Amino acid sequence: MDPSDLAELRTMYVFSPADGETWGLTFEGFRSHLLARNPNEFLRLDEGRTGPVRRASLHFGITLDDEVLEGFAALTPEGVAIRDCTAHAAANFAVWLRDAVVPQDKAITFNTDWGIEGQIPDSPVPDVTRPRLVAAFLAHPETLGLD
Repeated sequence: MDPSDLAELRTMYVFSPADGETWGLTFEGFRSHLLARNPNEFLRLDEGRTGPVRRASLHFGITLDDEVLEGFAALTPEGVAIRDCTAHAAANFAVWLRDAVVPQDKAITFNTDWGIEGQIPDSPVPDVTRPRLVAAFLAHPETLGLD
């Protein structure tokens, strides 16, 4: 696949603690970090009382590079996902998540819709600069044979 095509691919990116770890994520804590970044972001708590999945989640909007993206945070399993996202936007989100939400001594792993469907294990989010993080996210489809 052409590198420019790869950069435009959109999928859901899922960020979670490393196996056996926790970030101590709470909806109120996530909400406060998101609103501190931008007090006009969208937030909606789904208490999970209806439908086939009965776990609570916090749905949110986040503005990255003048584009509003949607995602959700869950406590069980613990993690945060951003939907319909390019590797560049996912890197911007991961940097914010690392700097504002996740405790400094905790690791972040990631996967995508494609990786989850293919039962590929989560990968560590490298502690690198934003451009190198974009490159790591762009390499993910290649590991799945999507290139």
